[in-house]
Amino acid sequence: MSSSDIFLGETIGTAVLILLGGGVCAAVTLKGSKARNAGWLAITFGWGFAVMTAVYMTASLSGAHLNPAVTVGIAIKDGEWGDVPVYIAGQMLGAMIGAALVWVAYYGQFQAHLADPEASGKKPIEGPGPVLGIFSTGPEIRNTWQNLATEIIGTVVLVLAVLTQGLNDSGKGLGVIGALITAFVVVSIGLSLGGPTGYAINPARDLGPRIVHALLPLKHKGGSDWSYAWIPVAGPLIGGAIAAGIYNIAFA
Repeated sequence: MSSSDIFLGETIGTAVLILLGGGVCAAVTLKGSKARNAGWLAITFGWGFAVMTAVYMTASLSGAHLNPAVTVGIAIKDGEWGDVPVYIAGQMLGAMIGAALVWVAYYGQFQAHLADPEASGKKPIEGPGPVLGIFSTGPEIRNTWQNLATEIIGTVVLVLAVLTQGLNDSGKGLGVIGALITAFVVVSIGLSLGGPTGYAINPARDLGPRIVHALLPLKHKGGSDWSYAWIPVAGPLIGGAIAAGIYNIAFA
């Protein structure tokens, strides 16, 4: 596959992933949404279906990594790094596009939610904002080593599941059956390991939307919690590398 196919596939796929995944977070969170307060099950299954949809849609173009941790894991497994920058560039751009589309789709709900003093909590601008969780993750209890470890563990499960399924004919990503299996893996990770940190398990999924949150013209949105932002980037990258190491030792 060409670099243009990889970039286009990863951009489209990651945009769809974040549109649907961030969309379920918005649906559950925002005032004026019919799904408000639907709960954690809705979020975990919403993200799982988002993965399935995005992978089915773009697997033929790029292999549908949609996640720098998966890209790094496959690169370590195969020893091929030439396309890694193209993959990650597409993933970051797609994540930002997807986050912006969530804002467009829920524009009125964002305005209503942040205009409600009780819903917004009148958070100070330097603190984590009341709608930040729609865009990126954050811990329930701030403990650096635990938060980092949780992201590493969750990502090891995800990437090892991807690698042990076998890749498609191109050798670059999942086939169509892998999309369904991976979707259920993501749901399982969310249900079992998502409680402490919100299970980023994907640097682009967290960093791209966090940048969009920082840039959006939303009054009373609060801060973007940059002091925490390195954990959902470093943790998944470390986890992806560990998963590839386990694969090469145990399965190759």
